Amino acid sequence: MKTTRYVQNLKCGGCSNTIRKNLEGIDGISGVNVNAEDSSVTFEHNSEEAFETVHKKLISLGYPLVEDENTFLSKAKSYVSCAVGRMSSSE
Repeated sequence: MKTTRYVQNLKCGGCSNTIRKNLEGIDGISGVNVNAEDSSVTFEHNSEEAFETVHKKLISLGYPLVEDENTFLSKAKSYVSCAVGRMSSSE
């Protein structure tokens, strides 16, 4: 099943890189595409459980879905995730 979800705190290519790398490692998830321009994350999943795993991973990285609460902690996590994504994309 192909799904597109919109997330908060997605600002740049560093954020996109972190999200993509983390989601590609989840069993049952494929075809991950992250668009920083419209804050969308598109992926294919084979079960509701795989989707929930993606949802939890996005929250843990600091990128809650638009319908989720965007706490100060989420915003702080997104800055760290962004920095990691920027560093790993320049290797």
